[in-house]
Amino acid sequence: MHPLIDGTVRPEGIDLNFIPLEVEEIFWRQLKHEEFDGSEMSLSSYTMARSRGDDRFIAIPVFTLRIFRHSCVYVNVHKGITRPTDLIGKTIGLPEYQMTACLWLRGIFQHEYGVHPNQIHWKGGGQETPGREEKLKLRLPPDIDYQPIPHDKTLSVMLDAGELDAMFTARTPSCFTKGSPNVKRLFENFIETEKEYYLRTGIFPIMHTITLKRSVYEENPWMAMSLYKACLRSKNMVLEKLKQTGGAPLYAILPWGGWEAERTKRIMGDDWWPYGIEKNRVTIDALCQYSFEQGLSERRMTVEELFAPETFDEFKI
Repeated sequence: MHPLIDGTVRPEGIDLNFIPLEVEEIFWRQLKHEEFDGSEMSLSSYTMARSRGDDRFIAIPVFTLRIFRHSCVYVNVHKGITRPTDLIGKTIGLPEYQMTACLWLRGIFQHEYGVHPNQIHWKGGGQETPGREEKLKLRLPPDIDYQPIPHDKTLSVMLDAGELDAMFTARTPSCFTKGSPNVKRLFENFIETEKEYYLRTGIFPIMHTITLKRSVYEENPWMAMSLYKACLRSKNMVLEKLKQTGGAPLYAILPWGGWEAERTKRIMGDDWWPYGIEKNRVTIDALCQYSFEQGLSERRMTVEELFAPETFDEFKI
């Protein structure tokens, strides 16, 4: 996004007013109050809302956050959890049941390890700040045990204290970053686990997309392709910089960033962060399947329903 933010890339016909906010704030303000003409959006929240007939937004196939989530399962070391199936019957905390990271993790645990969501006791609430609530009202299947944590507690503290057996999350919990001896990752060799998962499935999980307010889009349907093209150009500029020997440290201030870019390219190819429909169809289909299976989506959504039709093909010279 940086070439868009600093004006190096300008969307055709659009005077972009970029407001940098944390994603939790963006999602809350957009879903609750529709404050922005366009915004980053949780792909889970968006898919779930569209399945219920909520057509306030339309997405373009730009994916601002993708991340493998095996690294985001944390366990209390005193609970005897050493492998995925050990989570059966356990109590797992998560910030929101419908958040995309947790949607992916439940789908992966069900399809990869045979751990069904109805075999877990789920607890939801603020990870670091008490009182977090679901952005969208849930209508979960009756066999799902999901309860809120007390409003004066946080998931991180509860995991550290052993009040939770494990946590599925998007952000690293503070108990882990502070080096608590009570908390560790379930998949300690998560890079190899995630690499194997990708090579076998072809799935690089998508977390966030870009949506336009439908009223704005319908008045200006050309905006979908204009913004898509600008985002694609911006992303490709960053990828090319990362592929250069000295480029990665300039973006990520990591001493071995260039080596990591080379390693990623060997595993995932030149365009390891693809935008567009066809390169992402398998991944989006998997998310739609998981959302429906888990009772979040009221019907199984399709790729064609989720994204602006103008972005499904491009002109050629």
